[in-house]
Amino acid sequence: MQKDMFSKTTSLLLIATMTLAFAGTVSAVDVNEIGENGLPTFLSDGAGNDTLELITFFLFFVGYIAMGAAFVFFMAERNSVAPQYRTTMTISALIVGIAAFHYYYMRGVYADYGSVSVEYRYMDWIITVPLMALKFPSLVGKEAITDAKAFGMGFTGVCFTGALIMIGFGYLGESGALGAGAGGWAGLILGGVGWAMIIVATGTPWTSGRGVDNSKIAPELMWSANALRWFIVVGWIIYPLGYLFSPGAGLGLGDGNQELLAVFYNIADIINKIGFGVVAWMGAKAATAALASAE
Repeated sequence: MQKDMFSKTTSLLLIATMTLAFAGTVSAVDVNEIGENGLPTFLSDGAGNDTLELITFFLFFVGYIAMGAAFVFFMAERNSVAPQYRTTMTISALIVGIAAFHYYYMRGVYADYGSVSVEYRYMDWIITVPLMALKFPSLVGKEAITDAKAFGMGFTGVCFTGALIMIGFGYLGESGALGAGAGGWAGLILGGVGWAMIIVATGTPWTSGRGVDNSKIAPELMWSANALRWFIVVGWIIYPLGYLFSPGAGLGLGDGNQELLAVFYNIADIINKIGFGVVAWMGAKAATAALASAE
């Protein structure tokens, strides 16, 4: 009873913290001139691609609303699963909660200055991508995580290092720190090495990973584990596609269109971050039902 009360209190405190965080940042955005339609004037000034700019702004807006709603959902559902799966729900909530906060700021930067923030984007990813890798041990259980080592690191170490490599080189490429053109391609390719490390550790929808043993995953969790792999192997492909349009990377596609870059990234984030949590929730619910029926 006390544990249940503690879990409910924790959920309410996290939701309240997110609410206060958003309320405290309202004055930091929306300082630019607003048109008669309630939108920033640059979205319909006829000076550029107004349709693409409007879609970009819309996706930033939908992004933080959807992430915030998913945060509330995952926290509300946390107590509906067995205790061993509540960490999975908490991680799911943290991922979308952190993303909602950053999307709120990215939308503000775009509304105020007409600029897509590379810095806020990568601040979000450097936190949320490693958390996404933690979904596997929290969902499938420690028994399914192998003792295999790579470069002296176990499953968690490989995933975290891969995430840092992927996000680190991605940022260096997009920020122009590696130089445009060849440096941009270097950032994309080296970032892909980090992505490959995560795939090798977690596995694919068709194979066990070096760090995950499919034979030790409970049958009711197998679908969710493979769904998480689909997101990593296929869903994350959207990110390098967006990178191709990065102005800082200077790859010459779409003249470095920041709006196309943002559209790709925003769609990918909404699908992958929320979808990642939903399939984990489905697995946790199925496993909870199986435990209840076995009693």
